[in-house]
Formats: sequence, structure tokens, C-alpha cells
Amino acid sequence: MLIRSWDRGDEAEWRAWLAEGRDFGLLAANGRDGEGPVLVPTHFLLDAEAGEILLHLAAPNPLLAAVRADPAVTLAVTDDYAFAPGHWRGEPGTPTSYYASVHFVCTAEVVEDAAGKARILNRQLAHFQPETPDTRVTPGDGPFGRLLPGLRGLRLTVREVRAKFKYDDKKPAHEQYALADRLAARGHGRDAGVRAQLLRRNARRTG
Repeated sequence: MLIRSWDRGDEAEWRAWLAEGRDFGLLAANGRDGEGPVLVPTHFLLDAEAGEILLHLAAPNPLLAAVRADPAVTLAVTDDYAFAPGHWRGEPGTPTSYYASVHFVCTAEVVEDAAGKARILNRQLAHFQPETPDTRVTPGDGPFGRLLPGLRGLRLTVREVRAKFKYDDKKPAHEQYALADRLAARGHGRDAGVRAQLLRRNARRTG
């Protein structure tokens, strides 16, 4: 992902953006020689303070074999995206895409033992299903415990975070406001989210 100086996101920015409820991304691992990468859409749990990401996959998932061969992975989260037509952006009228994207460059560890898998699942349940605090995974006990052999945990140690917020920050403030008006008028897809990001970045830059 190419990141220009004007659309780089700092740590406080990407943390706040993810904390708004963005906990689903695309996990990529290196494929075998001559093959493309292995990609898995997945929910994940970020522990930014510990510098790790937790998730689980079904045992037959091909990404696990890829990780065992090469533990280098990237988790990408992308949202608040929209197409901006060329005639919106003045001369020379080049169209572009607006989006926010955070990439976590990680080293992955497959968690095989039942207790370790249960710990990951219980942390995920507390995050994604807080309305059922009594639901717990215990190895060998209850319906969830008996499902553990069919699952594998993944612990990703974050080595680098690359964050991009591409909303024409290099343009003058009045042009950004005009773009925000166009997004409001069009009003479909993720235009509202894109407009909010564009105005937030503008206020941050000019304020």
C-alpha cells in the first residue's frame, strides 16, 4: 500500500477508527512457491496494548498450512471508501478512490492446545457477545468445549502498522469542502462515512 505524507494515519487516528467497531478484516499469508497468497476474511480481536491480534479458524483452513510454512502475515482492514469521479476534482479531472485502510504486519503463531484455544475463544466471546457473559468455553466440557478439536487459534504479534486515510488532504480546504458537498448530494453506499472522514481530516489539518 502506497502511503503519501498527506494521507498517513498516526497511531491515535487508526486506533480511534478501529475502536468505532471495525473488527473484521482480510488476513493474508504467503502461498506456496508459484501460487498466490492465501486470503481469509475474518473477525479478529485487537489487543493494541499487548501488540497482538487474536482469532480462530477451522482446522482444515488452508491459511493454517501457509502459516506453518511461513509465519509472516498481514491483516488488512478497509472501510469508508467511495469512488470520486474526475469532474468532482477539478483539472485535470482525475478520478480516484477515497478510503481508510489499516494494515497490520505480523508474525503468526498457530495455537494448538485446548487450553490456549479456549482462552482465545473466551476473549472473543467477551468482545463480540458481551450480552451472554456466562457463555464460556471449557476444554472437554459442554457443546463449545467439544468443538475445540475442530478449531485452531491464531495469535498474531504485530511488528508494524501501516495506516492510510486517503481523502484528498493535499487539496486546499475549500476544495475538500466542495467534495464533501458532492458526497452529501450523492448519498449512496459509504458516502456518508467518507464525507465524515474527509471533514475530520480537513479539520485536523486546518485546525
